[in-house]
This record gives sequence, structure tokens and C-alpha cells, in this order.
Amino acid sequence: MTIALARQGRRRSPLTARTRWYPYLLIAPTVVLVLVFLVYPVGSVFYYSLQNANVTQPWNDGFAGLGNFTRMFGDPLFWQSLRFTAQWVVVEVALQFVFGLALALLLNRTFVGRGMARALTFSPWAVSGILTTTIWILIYNPATGIGRYLADLGIGEHGTSLLSGQGTTFLAVVIAELWKGVPFFAILILADLQSVPGDLYEAADVDGAGPWRKFTSVTWPHIRQAVVLATLLRGVWEFNNVDLLYTLTGGGPASSTTTLPLYVAQTAIQSRDFGYGSALTVVAFVILTFFSLLYLRLTKRGAER
Repeated sequence: MTIALARQGRRRSPLTARTRWYPYLLIAPTVVLVLVFLVYPVGSVFYYSLQNANVTQPWNDGFAGLGNFTRMFGDPLFWQSLRFTAQWVVVEVALQFVFGLALALLLNRTFVGRGMARALTFSPWAVSGILTTTIWILIYNPATGIGRYLADLGIGEHGTSLLSGQGTTFLAVVIAELWKGVPFFAILILADLQSVPGDLYEAADVDGAGPWRKFTSVTWPHIRQAVVLATLLRGVWEFNNVDLLYTLTGGGPASSTTTLPLYVAQTAIQSRDFGYGSALTVVAFVILTFFSLLYLRLTKRGAER
């Protein structure tokens, strides 16, 4: 009996050995796609960041070491773009969170036409980036847009674009991005608000809790994770924002609205300086990774308290 079982086990072993590779074969296409479209591009950027690769100066091509990185320290446009990027991300994410939270709390209430109000609120998020910038270019048109009507009211001058003045450009692009970014916060927060049990609010009413107390003790604990996710995602997206700023202002006037990714695009694509552009990309990658990990660490510590 024992000998028969041993022989049967030996006969089944080749089949077992073959089936052991089936899971690896199933995930092989995904692994190949990740290597081709993620690992290889990232590795190429790190490689070219150590090279002199300028199409306009091919005689200087070759290994540069850390030359592209040391070049940044003396580049005023790099520091200016870095400062504006920080300002842009903080202002946009903070305002989108405030308005998105207020909008989600409003749309969570019961009122006539709530379905239509939700559809209209979320519609900007479904609009493509290029179409969004086209809409706002028409709105800011000095001849036919809002600038003309403000000038008719005595605010500003006729023929002056809101996108060309040092004092108005930043406000103009912030409003344009808010139009598209606020619905994202509202969608995620509203989805979590729908899952808050009504019994908790009834118990809070019995205890005599006011609106602020109910928000901090009942609402906020349920939506905190959604806020963390939305804030992190919007922070990364706003950091990498190129299409809206490039289409509306081109980074101007006088590079005052040039973010670091936009400066990368101008350096690598327009100036054909792929080495320095790759070095700028590496710096942006490191900054995003550092602050993402720091943000997740701080929010996790706050949740544990």
C-alpha cells in the first residue's frame, strides 16, 4: 500500500512542477508592461540627468556627472518656479478643500432639485483639461469676456486681459483651476457623507450638540480618510499641472506662473536640453516622493491619536 502511494506521488510530481509556473505566466504580461512603461522611463530620466544631452549643442554631449544638478543652484528660473509651485499647490489644494467640503455638506442635504444640482456641480470634473482652458480663455478674453464687463463698470481698463497683469494673473488662473478641482473634493467627500449613519446625528441632537460639535464628533471622523486621499491626490496633480497654466499664460508674464513641471517642459521640449530637463524631473520626483511620504506619515499619526 505504501509503495503504491509513493509511486502515485512520483507520477504526479511532473504535473505539479508544471502548474507551479502558471501564476507567474499569468502575471508576466503585467510585469512586462510595468517594466516597459514605468521602470524604463524612470530609469532613462535618471540616466539622462547625468548626461549632457542638448540637441542644439551636440558637441558637448557626454557624461556630465552632477553638473546638471549643480547648475540648478545658480539658475534663478529654477528657484522661481520652485517657489511658485509651492505657492500654487498650497493655495489650490486649500481652497479646493474648503469649497469642496462646503459644497459636499450642502449637496448632502435634502432639497428640491438636489439631483440636478449634483449633476451641475460635478460636470466640470468631466470636462477635459484642454476644453477647460479654452472655456476660460474665452471668459478672460479682453474684448468679449469678463474683463470687458468689469471695465464697463469702471474696474480696470478696456482691452486689458486679466491674464497679462502681474496683479491679476495668479488670481485668474487660481479661479480657473478651482472650477475644475472643487468638484473632485466634493465627489469624494459626499460619497463618505452618504455612509454616515443618521442615528449618530439623532443621538447628537439628544445630547444637545450644536452644528460644530456634530461636525467634529460625527462627520469629520467618517470623512477624514476621504479628505486625506483627496488632498494627497490633488496635491500631486496640482504639482504636475502643466496644461492649464501652459494654455492660459504660457508660464508668464515674466515666468511668474511657471511651475517646476512647466519649466521642465520648456527646458526639455522647447529648448531641447534633455539632460538638464531630466535633472529637473529627478528633483521634482524626489520632492513629490518626500512630501507624499511625509504627508501620509503625519496623517496616520494624527489618526492614531
